[in-house]
Amino acid sequence: MAKDRLTAELLSQNERQILSLIRRQGPLPRAALAQATGLSAQAITNISRKLIANGFLAEGDLVRGRVGQPTTPLTLAPNGAFFLGLKLGRRLVELALVDFTGQVRLHRQEIHPFPQPDRILTFARHGIATFLAALPADQRSRIAGLGIATPFKLWDWGQDMADWHGRDLKRDLAADLPFPVFLENDATTACGAELVFGTLKLPRDFLHIYVAHFAGGGIVLDGRLRMGPQRNAGALGSMPIPSGGQLLDQASVSSLEHRLGRDLPPDDMGWDVPEQIEQEWAEEAGRALAFVAMSAVALVDLPLLVLDGAVPHATRERLIHETRRAIAAMPAAGIERPEVAAGSMGRTARVLGAAALPLSHFFQPGGQLG
Repeated sequence: MAKDRLTAELLSQNERQILSLIRRQGPLPRAALAQATGLSAQAITNISRKLIANGFLAEGDLVRGRVGQPTTPLTLAPNGAFFLGLKLGRRLVELALVDFTGQVRLHRQEIHPFPQPDRILTFARHGIATFLAALPADQRSRIAGLGIATPFKLWDWGQDMADWHGRDLKRDLAADLPFPVFLENDATTACGAELVFGTLKLPRDFLHIYVAHFAGGGIVLDGRLRMGPQRNAGALGSMPIPSGGQLLDQASVSSLEHRLGRDLPPDDMGWDVPEQIEQEWAEEAGRALAFVAMSAVALVDLPLLVLDGAVPHATRERLIHETRRAIAAMPAAGIERPEVAAGSMGRTARVLGAAALPLSHFFQPGGQLG
């Protein structure tokens, strides 16, 4: 067990770069890796041989082209490493075991009226123990760590959440586990999931907004997700907007629920919002999102807004349409209006982003998301 973790922790930047390229672009032959990294063919051969020996890469089937020598693409080995992701939400807690390719191997969830600390700890501990028992010993030894995606300052959600004052979820879980634990803001990890596991072709600088029970966001500059000194950069849900209040008051599932007068389910099943109500909400939310996006462009010159959320596909598309429409109507003298693209992660973003925390620490260049 210790040897596998030590091997992962001591991966060189070149090894991490190769793994990151294959993760983002798919299987690649050695010649393409040499071209992308600037490393020599011999260096790529040596590095790939080591990564294969350590179980992180595998050779695909021989590809025969019309011209030149046949090539053998290198691909990520699914069992190369495993990552646990715990997502804490307003009404739903999720735990997932994710393999080296980003596929969810095991998943469990629990709905609650509100997240209570001891109940969350019991859910996480029991779920992790169940997952470990389901894995063969050689795969258990390749679990790199647990990532936790949670809103910060949970006690700000109301009196029901007062028990979170003074609680340290990361510390409490780490005391029982043989691998490291990482914790970040849930909206930040949603952005990180897009960077690590997503399918979009992304620029090096963009804004990410995730619409869930409350809205949140992330900022990517020079290809890296920026955390900020308080680990809370991109807290876009807290941004004041012209109509009063904050973004989360307008562009959140909670504000749609307020219009409906009832709670919505934490999955797509049973999402039965009347079209007129959803349209009115989307128009109001789109105007608020457009203000935030244009403010970010004026401040940091970002060419793209990636908009995603824990909502059905059709609802997200409606929200994107209204955001684009509102951006087009805003004054833009001296700046360029950003493009708006749909994220590729949807409801899985936060739990996969949680799992991406240990993945990034051990396997991404610089040990960071992105």
